[in-house]
Amino acid sequence: MTTGTTGTADETPLFAPKPQFRAFFDEPRWALAIIRATVLEAAHPQIGAALADNSTFVAHPWRRLRNTFLSMRRMFDADPAVREREAARLNRLHARMSGSDTRGRSYDAMDRATRAWVVATLYESAVTMCRLSGQPLDQDTMERMYAEYRAFLAALDGDAGELPKDLNDFWRYFDRVVEDELENTEAARIILYRLFDHLPAPALLDGAPTLWAAGRAVVGPLLGAITVASLPEPYRRKAGLPEMPGAPTLMQGAYLAAGLTRFLPEGWIDAESIIETLSLSPDSDDPRARTVTALRARMKRASALLRLLTPLSGDTDPDPVPATSAAAEGRRSAEEFFRQVLDQTGDGHLDWPDLAAMARELATRLDLDEPEETRLYDAFAAWWRELQAALDTDGDGRVSAEEYAAAVPSLAGPALIRVAEVLFDATDKDGSGTVDADEHRALFRNAFHRDLTTTDGAYDRSAFVGDFLSFMSGRRRNTAYDPLLADA
Repeated sequence: MTTGTTGTADETPLFAPKPQFRAFFDEPRWALAIIRATVLEAAHPQIGAALADNSTFVAHPWRRLRNTFLSMRRMFDADPAVREREAARLNRLHARMSGSDTRGRSYDAMDRATRAWVVATLYESAVTMCRLSGQPLDQDTMERMYAEYRAFLAALDGDAGELPKDLNDFWRYFDRVVEDELENTEAARIILYRLFDHLPAPALLDGAPTLWAAGRAVVGPLLGAITVASLPEPYRRKAGLPEMPGAPTLMQGAYLAAGLTRFLPEGWIDAESIIETLSLSPDSDDPRARTVTALRARMKRASALLRLLTPLSGDTDPDPVPATSAAAEGRRSAEEFFRQVLDQTGDGHLDWPDLAAMARELATRLDLDEPEETRLYDAFAAWWRELQAALDTDGDGRVSAEEYAAAVPSLAGPALIRVAEVLFDATDKDGSGTVDADEHRALFRNAFHRDLTTTDGAYDRSAFVGDFLSFMSGRRRNTAYDPLLADA
């Protein structure tokens, strides 16, 4: 049966009042399905190379999770203008990602066949999720849902021609890609064997490293085992992925348990609120910060008790006490600044993808349109050329942590000043030359979850630029920009 999906949004079931795709968002089992789909995406050579070169998922996984979730929300918003704007933003973002992998093979994030594979993994993982959680979909439901996913692709690419129209043909297409194209890529290995075991704490748990390390030591390997056991058998065999004894049973139990939450009353689980809460810090002016502060206090007590009972190697130091205001405003070491702020991709080097990730994050949080987004990217590109000329002493096209630390540079050159000025112009919506109270809130509260205090209720250009430069060049801790560029 042909699903009959067309390339125009108003004619497709994607934007019906309650599409099945959107219904999964607030279910815990969807998290398992998304992890599985991400591994299948990363196993594609083109996607894996793009992730390895450009993505911040290793250094900033929680930020990446938040951005991905919010993007999917926008793509399924009831307002067509919101959907179209997000599709345009995603296309601009992907158009800036191209290059070659370690074997010299080119990749392009705008490649239509590759983008179709991303949508295919989401659909197949959703169907697999329902089956494993005791809710197998009937043929009619699968076909209606497949039409939604093809419409999703059409919203990005203009049409869904890269995915078969007929659902039976889709399964043959999926099996062929798994058998012939997927590889044991570096990105897939990182997700399965590094990310889970070294996942940094979200802001909510950042003050309780012992508690986080204990939970991660248990949950990380289990998530990896569950994910591996759920992958298609031909890929597991080809990639040589080891399977832990009892993993299929564990995987089935995890999906069944997560699936039971669908019987909870509607609204009991709100994924967006959970993700936003995890990203908050106690010093945020968000009303939920009070709850976060209370939770952190309880978690610190639990962490201290756990440390006394079962100390963990590498995590036996006392949990840090809250920093004083002087310490919070003190300077980072060069190594700490390089790792937390500059090395956005987590590969140990500074190069253009790191600064592009900064530009991407700022543009996303500030919800910039063209041409403001392009101006921001151009300013960051000029800053990278300055950094490369000053710091790349061995001429390899990137800056190592050692090169950076040896130079201990002042990074506040003309290009970085231009970055700050572009940000100011994007924030000064009325063109008054100052950031007033409302613009101030829109920038630091909505985008950064922070409030900066100003004496007169306004923030002029020189103060804005100076504050940004003190963070980006002076390595001074700044409670506004830390959660944007330094928090995981």
